[in-house]
Parts: sequence; C-alpha cells; structure tokens
Amino acid sequence: MPADHSQAPSTDRLQGDGLPDTAFSAEAWKTSLKKTIDVLIEACLRCYGERLVSIVLFGSVGRGTSNPHSDIDLLIVAEHLPKGRMQRVQEFGCIEQALQPLLSELSSIECHVELSPVFKTPEELTQGTPLMLDMVEDACILYDPSGFFEKALARLTDRLKDLGAKRVWRGNAWWWDLKPDYRSGEVFEI
Repeated sequence: MPADHSQAPSTDRLQGDGLPDTAFSAEAWKTSLKKTIDVLIEACLRCYGERLVSIVLFGSVGRGTSNPHSDIDLLIVAEHLPKGRMQRVQEFGCIEQALQPLLSELSSIECHVELSPVFKTPEELTQGTPLMLDMVEDACILYDPSGFFEKALARLTDRLKDLGAKRVWRGNAWWWDLKPDYRSGEVFEI
C-alpha cells in the first residue's frame, strides 16, 4: 500500500539547481532524486514499520542545493532502535538493499549518490543533539505523521530566538552564534 506523504512539504526544494555543466539536466536530476526519495520512504516504512516516527532530509538535499554527486543526509527517528551505531546501520541494510538498483542506475549515468543516515530514538532527539542545529533552516520533513519532529524543531527554533542566536556563514561553512550577548562565566541551555 503506498504511503500517504500528504504531510510532507513540496519536493520543489529538491531541485539541485547547483548542477555543473553536464549532459545530465537539472530536471532529470530532480526527477531522479524525487524517485529515490519516494523509494526511500517506502523502504523505511517497510523496514521500521510502526516504530518509524520521522524521516527528515537535511544538508544540500534538504536545502535544495544538491547535485548528482551529493550524498543524501537523512535523519531517521524510530522507536526501539538497537543500541550502538553499527547495529543501527545493520538494520538500515534492508533500506539500502531496496535502493541499490536505483542507486546503481544513477551511478551508470554519472550520478554518484550515497546515503548518509543518522539514527535517533525519540528520547535521544528530545535530550538534544547538535545535529538539530543543522536542521533549523534546512530540514525537509518527509514523514512525521504525529508531528513529533516538527514540534521538536519548533521548540529549538523558539529557544534559539529567545537566545538571540544567529546562523553565521564564514568561509565555506555555517556556524551558530548561540548567544551573541554571552558574558564570560554565564551558563545557558539550549
């Protein structure tokens, strides 16, 4: 049964406008990326079942600045994940297996896409992770039927506003000035 992705934002952000001059067009990349993400969502729903809480894209794909050599950064929030990263990666193997034919097809036309998953339980996400800072402005929520991730992101966004935090571009990377009026010795929480 196809998943209902009605709560997902428009995939218009998945444009890949930063494409180099190649025979592979921006429109073809956008179509391929959307197909890959659709298969990814379906595979996550099959593999995690009712334990799946949220699927979120971030990084260049979430920002809409990806190209045929971008990795697909994604956050998977699920209940009862195995302890330790290696066991979580092993469980993710069924999703990689489902995507392998599509990724091989993309590779044959010079699109070298890799998955870069991060796995969190709802409790781990609620405790806080610096990774969430990367998602404040760049997250593309693909699946979040209960609104868990959306609410967590809204809480963080509100807290950052309260602190007066600013996202700053320096060199070729973003960083956060979490409390511009910070005084030496002051303690604050995000």
